[in-house]
Amino acid sequence: MTPPSPSSKKRLVIGITGASGVIYGLETLKVLKHLGYETHVVLTRAAETTLRIETPHTRKTISDLATVLYDETDIAAPIASGSFQTAGMIVIPCSIKTLSAISHSFNANLLVRAADVTLKERRPLVLVVRETPLHQGHLSLMVTAAQLGATILPPVPAFYHQPQTILDLIHQSIGKVLDCFDIEHNLFRRWGESE
Repeated sequence: MTPPSPSSKKRLVIGITGASGVIYGLETLKVLKHLGYETHVVLTRAAETTLRIETPHTRKTISDLATVLYDETDIAAPIASGSFQTAGMIVIPCSIKTLSAISHSFNANLLVRAADVTLKERRPLVLVVRETPLHQGHLSLMVTAAQLGATILPPVPAFYHQPQTILDLIHQSIGKVLDCFDIEHNLFRRWGESE
């Protein structure tokens, strides 16, 4: 048996969907690039629209931050196969449409296929679901995804670290995501730590 590639430990798949809060995906890429991670990114068409609406950034900004940026229709991309080893996948933000597709293994695009591969290979999959309020259908989808092995991590801000800016709140949520992969960071002051 061939041992896993050492680089796969610092290789993550990142999905960015059209849910509001695309800044979470953008900031995650900045942090991972700073930490030296290889990122394989799928930016959906809806995410590109949200990026234009919510930020001054474009697809080029994401491309500059990503190691590789894939089109969501590229079903032949390496991340569509379980033989392409990664440390896991983050969908940030995760729309309800994408959550639904992942929960039902409906591999309609590369992002959902990559998430399905992540689950079938028993790798960590973190879904940063961005919706509120939630009805029973949304909650059922989250339960199904969790039963399949995904971690559901809505970007719920904490205040014990005394955030001073919106970016402080965003970074705290990103820090919680990175904790799921045991990635060391100092994005926020942890409970019990002094200033």
